[in-house]
Amino acid sequence: MGFVPTPHGSVSSTAAGAAPGLSGEPAPGTGKPGKAANGGQAGLKPVDKETTAGILFGVAAYSAWGLLPLYFLALMPANAVEIVANRVVWSLLFCVLLITATRSWPLLRAAFRDRSVFGTLTIAAALIAVNWLTYTYGVTTGQAVEASLGYFINPLVSVLLGVFVLKEKLRPLQWAAVGIGFVAVVVLTVSYGKLPWIALTLAVSFGLYGFVKKRVGPKVDAVTSLSVETMVLAPLAAATMVFLGLTGSATLTSQGPGHFWLLVASGVITAVPLLSFGASARRLPMTTIGLLQYFAPVLQFVVAVAVFREAMTLDRWIGFGVVWLALLVLTVDMLSAARKNSVAKKLARA
Repeated sequence: MGFVPTPHGSVSSTAAGAAPGLSGEPAPGTGKPGKAANGGQAGLKPVDKETTAGILFGVAAYSAWGLLPLYFLALMPANAVEIVANRVVWSLLFCVLLITATRSWPLLRAAFRDRSVFGTLTIAAALIAVNWLTYTYGVTTGQAVEASLGYFINPLVSVLLGVFVLKEKLRPLQWAAVGIGFVAVVVLTVSYGKLPWIALTLAVSFGLYGFVKKRVGPKVDAVTSLSVETMVLAPLAAATMVFLGLTGSATLTSQGPGHFWLLVASGVITAVPLLSFGASARRLPMTTIGLLQYFAPVLQFVVAVAVFREAMTLDRWIGFGVVWLALLVLTVDMLSAARKNSVAKKLARA
C-alpha cells in the first residue's frame, strides 16, 4: 500500500503505529529509539512493513467478524443480552491472562491514570457495547442480511470521518466508490420499506468506535486498550449474568458442558479480532480502515443467505450488486496505487 499519509497528507512513520518511545518500541526506520538512519531513506521500508502489517491485521479481524454469525448460531438458545454479557466477562479474563503473560500491568495502570486516555476508552467501550448488542440481536432474530447491510454502510462512515474530521484525502476512484456505495444504501433502504435501524445503528456505532480507537491509538497498545474497555463494561455485564441466573433465564449452565464452554470461549473469540482491529487501526489511516471493512459484510451476507436461508428479493439483489460494483472500483484503485507506490520506492532507492 506504500507510505502512510498523516491527516495533513504528508508521509509520517508515526502515523502508522505507536509513537516512538511508547511501549518501548524502536523508532521506525532504525533499530534504536528516536534516531534516523541513512538520511531517512532507511525509514521507507519500516513504514511499508507497518502498513502491510496493518492490512493483515485488518483482514484477520474483519474475516473473523464476518463468520461470527455461525458462532452465534451455535450458542442458541442464548439470547443477545446473555451472549454479550458473557463476551464481556470472559474477554476480561482473557485480557488479564494476556497482560500477566506480557507483564503489561504498568501500561494498564498508566492508562487508568491518564484521564484523557481513560475517558476516550470509556466512550469506546460504550460504543462497542451498543454495536455488540445490536449485531447479536440482528443475527439471533433472523435479520443477518440487514446486519450485513450495516457493515456495508460502516466503511462509508469511517471514510467520511477520515475526510471531514481528520482531513484525509481520497483519490478520484475512491470518491467514485463512495458515491456508488451511497446509491447502494439508498436502494437497499427502499427495498426494506422501513428505516433499517439495525443497519444504521451498526454503521454509526462501529464507525465512531474506529474513529475513537484511531485517536487514542498512539497512546496505548491494543491489549491495554481492550483491557480498559472490558474492565469498564465488566461490572454491568457481571450483574446481567447474575440477574439472568437468578431469574432462570441464563443458559450458561443449563444446556450442557458443550454450550458452557462455547460461551466461555466467547472471551477469546471476542478479544482476538478486537486486538487485531486495534493493531490495524494504529497502523492505517481511517480511509484504508474503511475500505478493509468490506471483508466482514461480504462474509456475513454469504452466511445469511447460504446458511441461514434468509430471503433476498430482486431489489435487494440489485442493491447488493451496486455494492459489489463499488468494491470492484476500490480494487482497481488499490491495484493502481500499489503500482505507483512500487515505482516511488524504486525511485527513492536510486
